[in-house]
This record gives sequence, structure tokens and C-alpha cells, in this order.
Amino acid sequence: MSVQRGTQYLAIPGPSVMPEAVLRAMHRPAPNIYTGELIDIVETIMPELKQVARTAGEAAIYICNGHGAWEAALVNVFSRGDRALMLATGRFGHGWADMAGQLGVEVERIDFGRRAPIDLDRVEAALRADTAHSLKAVMCVHVDTATSVRNDIRALREALDRAGHPALLMVDCIASLAVDPFEMDAWGVDVMVSGSQKGLMTPPGLGFVFFSPKADELRERAGLVTPYWDWRPRVRPEMFYQYFGGTAPTHHLYGLRAALDLIREEGMEAIWARHARLARAVWAAVEAWGEDGPLALNIADPACRSHAVTTVLAGRENGTRLRDWLSARMGVTLGIGLGMATNEDPNSDGAFRIGHMGYVNGQMVMGVLGSVDAGLKALDIPHGSGALEAASRALGDD
Repeated sequence: MSVQRGTQYLAIPGPSVMPEAVLRAMHRPAPNIYTGELIDIVETIMPELKQVARTAGEAAIYICNGHGAWEAALVNVFSRGDRALMLATGRFGHGWADMAGQLGVEVERIDFGRRAPIDLDRVEAALRADTAHSLKAVMCVHVDTATSVRNDIRALREALDRAGHPALLMVDCIASLAVDPFEMDAWGVDVMVSGSQKGLMTPPGLGFVFFSPKADELRERAGLVTPYWDWRPRVRPEMFYQYFGGTAPTHHLYGLRAALDLIREEGMEAIWARHARLARAVWAAVEAWGEDGPLALNIADPACRSHAVTTVLAGRENGTRLRDWLSARMGVTLGIGLGMATNEDPNSDGAFRIGHMGYVNGQMVMGVLGSVDAGLKALDIPHGSGALEAASRALGDD
């Protein structure tokens, strides 16, 4: 018998839970796009986005998803035949590298696999070997949503500096912005891309590119830039529509304004601390389940785990079985085992992901964990006991 009637809970790593304040802000007739309230709202959005990213640089908004933001960042920096170094720790690093290659950028990849962060010694060695400084940029993903690994961006900048390499540092923060600590200027990041649908708690459809003066200098010589993706009109518009390359994404902007209000009210440090606490509860539960059975955290080192999403290895087919049961019986949707396929499990059936980003609190996380616990029992998937008690302690500790 199903007990899923009621509010469905989407515990995937984006789109994240949409706050009622965001949905209410969007539920309105279309506004005037030439004068009035919408123009005033955008004037407040731009500086607050920069505050979230911790940058005094520029921010451009695009009507697109994260892949669109990837392309925007690439075309404003590169010309065909330029070289870049991609530090891949999961599916999304490879995806960004593939896009760069399709645009004509020569991408060298260092693949660190799906269960480990960037090895900084290997990176520094690769940079020192580039004595001609032919690499225009080093690219990476802060939190890869597929593997749930979190890379140390500050340490990566330090590795570039030790090697004396002038390459730009370009970082994908689509999963991590407003969830995991990120300091664009203090960490020396030149280009950062993100999206609206995760930590920013707004429906999918807005992409963001933040860039430093050093990155904008390369825009002068970027041979790939096109009129729509050009970031300069968007940050220095002569007319309002140039912010967006045409008609503004009106209702997304209303929603984003409401989301930024929530972020400002809570404060970034408090947001980071909340996500860290919720993540520790999820980890504690998975570790308890894993004491007797196949469940395991994909990233072993807590210091390298995302606070936005947790990837769980559950044994072949168990991931899909559990996801299907939770959706049909409990009204809870977990994330698929994206990009975690192996020779033994070509369809990633043995993995699932729990999203805990954005507008999420303790009772929501405990509800997901309790549902997973029920599913493990119902499906006779071997697991250790005491998971919910462990999660409760993680949430209750001062």
C-alpha cells in the first residue's frame, strides 16, 4: 500500500525546493519590460549576486541553463586553437571540456576519477611543464553534482601561483553557489559560472557568469564571442534589454529577487553552516547503513564532500530499486546515479543521490532519511542499524 499522497518531495540535486516566497513572487501578470518596477529590481539584483559570489568583479545574466553559462564563459575567453587544462572529477567536468573542444579549444584533461578530488601535485607538475605558458585557462568544477566531490579552489589557486603560471582559473559553481563556502576574489578565481536552480532557489532558466578584469582583458581577443553570448553589453548596457540580449526573463527575475531576499535575511555564513550541518546528518546515516551491507558514501574524505549533494553507492540495481520504491510508495524522489556507470554496472543502477541544497531544513532531511530507511527494510537491502539515530545526533549537536 502506498502512503505517498500529500506533498511530493523532490530530493534531487537540482532543481531544488522552491520557497513559497519565490513562487508567490512569480505568480503575477507580465510586467512592463521598458520602464518601472522590473528595471528597478534588476538594479538591486546585480550587486547582490556579486555579494553571494564574494566578488567585486562583473556579473552577467543569461536566459539559459548551466550548459549555456558554460558556453558563455568559453566564448568570451577563447579563440579557436587556444589551449586549456580541464581538471575532471566527474561527469560535469568532462561535459564542460567536451563543449570547449566542440568550439575548437584544444583541451588537455587530467581525469581524477569519480571518487577523488583534484590532486594538486599533479596539477602543479602539469603547469610547470607548460614552460611556454600556452595554456590559457585551468578549468574545474567546484562541486561535481554527479560524484558529490568538492574541490579545494583556494588551494588550486595557490598551485597556479607556485607554478608561476598566468592561466585564468575558471570554475563551475552551478551546484555549490550559496551552499558551500566560495570566495571568488579572495581565492583568485577569474571566471565563475552558476545557475538559478540550486542554491539560488529559483526555477531553472537563468545562467550566471562572473568574471574578473583579467578575464575581461581576454575578451578583447576572444575569437569565439558572438553577439548573444558577449558578456560586455550585459554588464554595461546602454539600454535595459541589453542586460539579457533581448526580452528580460521577467518572472524568473521576480523569483530571483525574492530568493536573494531570503539569502540576505539568513546571511551567507549562516547558510553555509546550515548546509554543513544537514550534510553531516546525511553522511552519518549513510555511514550507519554501510556498517552492514553495500551502502557507502562515494567520497570517503569528509573534507572533500559536497554540502549540496551526497552520492551513495548501494550495490548493483539497488539504487534504482530504492529510488523506484520511494517514488511509488513514499512520495520521495531521489537523484539517479548520474555518470556513475562502471563495467559491472553500466546503467548506474547501483547509485543514487540525495540533494540537500537551498531551501532545506532538518525535518526535510530527516524525512528523506526516514523514507530511505523504510525502503531499505521493505526491499530487504542489507544495511546497518541506527542510521536515523546517528543523523539525529548530527543535527542536534551544538
